[in-house]
Amino acid sequence: MSSPDTEAMRLLHEFSNGFMVSQVLFAACELGVFDLLAKAPVPLGSAEVAARLGTSCRGTQLLLDACVSLKLLQVETRGGQAFYENTELSSTYLARASPTSQHHMLLYLGRTTYRCWGHLAQAVREGKNQYLKEFGVPSEELFTAIYRSEDERLQFMQALQAIWSVHGRSVMAAFDLSPFPRVCDLGGCSGALAKECVSLYPACHVTVFDIPEVVHTARKHFLFQEEERICFREGDFFKDPLPDADLYILARVLHDWADDKCSQLLARIGQACKPGGGVLVVESLLDADGRGPLTTQLYSLNMLVQTEGQERTPAQYQALLAPAGFRDVRCKRTGGIYDAILARK
Repeated sequence: MSSPDTEAMRLLHEFSNGFMVSQVLFAACELGVFDLLAKAPVPLGSAEVAARLGTSCRGTQLLLDACVSLKLLQVETRGGQAFYENTELSSTYLARASPTSQHHMLLYLGRTTYRCWGHLAQAVREGKNQYLKEFGVPSEELFTAIYRSEDERLQFMQALQAIWSVHGRSVMAAFDLSPFPRVCDLGGCSGALAKECVSLYPACHVTVFDIPEVVHTARKHFLFQEEERICFREGDFFKDPLPDADLYILARVLHDWADDKCSQLLARIGQACKPGGGVLVVESLLDADGRGPLTTQLYSLNMLVQTEGQERTPAQYQALLAPAGFRDVRCKRTGGIYDAILARK
């Protein structure tokens, strides 16, 4: 049995080396390791992987073996040579051809989020996001910083598409939304959640409301033609008239903003919402004391380094919703990363 000091040091090493694990995952995705092995009809040796990816033999060998230790790849040895193939996890979530691939989210985390986290201590000192320090982009207008280039905007939208490919159905099924035939997804990005909504509720029509640049990118890269029950509208939900709807969806929106901006947005929704209508808030919820789950706490720190907001407890969301006229507030834990709150007027 290990001594308490040995166990403490093991935990310390595990925590301090966590960034190395992340970089193994990010690098393997960026280099196309999982895509190559998904397409290969047989397991490949490291020299073959290096040749096809255009990478060094030594670096490739080290990366592949690290992926094996992380259970992202599996290996078999024949004639003294190692041959690699994807595990079920990487086939399902890391190879781009999979419908539930998280490839684009991991690229966004590696290229943008990870770099902002390098300034976490400074973010704690200042209480503000770190786009200016890392990318030289002023962040007074939050999404001007987040969408700092067309490529970055597309990467972010692809990342959200990946998230809802896995979690979208559970959050849209958390409550029976069939009483709301007209739905407006505010900040609905590529329309991924709208697709889940119309799939689950055949009688509903969804308007995706987002800024013009996002709508243009959605039409260009995500929907070859707008589906019959999904349409896009351009606008700023803080300034422009909101589309008429029975239900407004705010998915991963409120966590971007400080309480005053959330209250401003919810007040606008409350004014637009008719009696009996509602708002569906989709977020990763903190426990009542704010000290868990760990993933949500880390997301809250991420809101510090990348946005103006934070993750919140159900009670904190209820406190934001009540002044906007939403009294009937129900919270549903989905068992996944994202939970749902349905509030009716």
